[in-house]
Amino acid sequence: MNKFVFDFEKPIVELENKIQEMHELAADGKVDISTEIDQLEEKAEKLRDEVYSNLNRWQRVQIARHPRRPYTLDYIERITDSFQELHGDRLYRDDRAIVAGLATIDSVPLAIIGHQKGRGTKLNIFRNFGMPHPEGYRKALRVMKLAEKFGLPIVTLIDTPGAWPGLGAEERGQAEAIARNLFEMSTLRVPIISVVIGEGGSGGALALGVTDRIIMLEYSVYSVITPEGCASILYRDANLANKAAEALRITPTDLQELEIIDEIIDEPVGGAHHDWDFVASNVKKSIICKLEELKKIDIDELIEERIDKYGNIGFFDED
Repeated sequence: MNKFVFDFEKPIVELENKIQEMHELAADGKVDISTEIDQLEEKAEKLRDEVYSNLNRWQRVQIARHPRRPYTLDYIERITDSFQELHGDRLYRDDRAIVAGLATIDSVPLAIIGHQKGRGTKLNIFRNFGMPHPEGYRKALRVMKLAEKFGLPIVTLIDTPGAWPGLGAEERGQAEAIARNLFEMSTLRVPIISVVIGEGGSGGALALGVTDRIIMLEYSVYSVITPEGCASILYRDANLANKAAEALRITPTDLQELEIIDEIIDEPVGGAHHDWDFVASNVKKSIICKLEELKKIDIDELIEERIDKYGNIGFFDED
């Protein structure tokens, strides 16, 4: 697969390509350019740090959508000891945009549920671009209820631009399915953790996001609407998505300042697509830590805290 490069990354890639060419030139041993290579590598590292430490919110949205970021199944493969996927909502069909099943992490049994995008045209169509139909949310709720029955904690991995807005989805009760998940998750009698691994967009993300602890990857985003959708409504122009992204305050740092999320997980410089194993390891450590923390809390107290958590988001400005 060709390397996917954003405009703001081009100076870095050009420098990296030049370094690669010099390594190939030096490989035959005829010339010693090790000093020059070291200088360029130092320059590239400084440029990389400078670029990625000064990203605006729209650029962070682009990284969150990078086609080479690890998706739910990539994390499941790396963080679980075992995973048994469950299919279907017992009402209509199986929705491939939602992956759900029973797993173990470090021998701890749990349920794990997440949005799943595809790579390439064929798989994206198969996974519906990670945008669930109502049956996807009903499948997720079925697995959550199963986990509650057996006293298993739940982990959700969030990565979707939003719920599928098609006519069929609306006819089958998309809004009701999302609302039902929000309602049911608020009082599930097991600990729930959500990890935003890419793009957490709109009600499609919130339907898996009513949890005791919300964790975000460093280059992920979380919002009630996509920047393009916001720009279309507020500015009547989807091309102003960069302006909307700034207004929405959708980065992990923004949301931690607003006391909406609980933790930010480090990614490699430039994003999770540069080192899947490193990010997966960090995600696993965070999940284990949060599960240990939550299991010490009485379940009635945990539900009360969960309800209060969402009830206290935001404030009234009386001016």
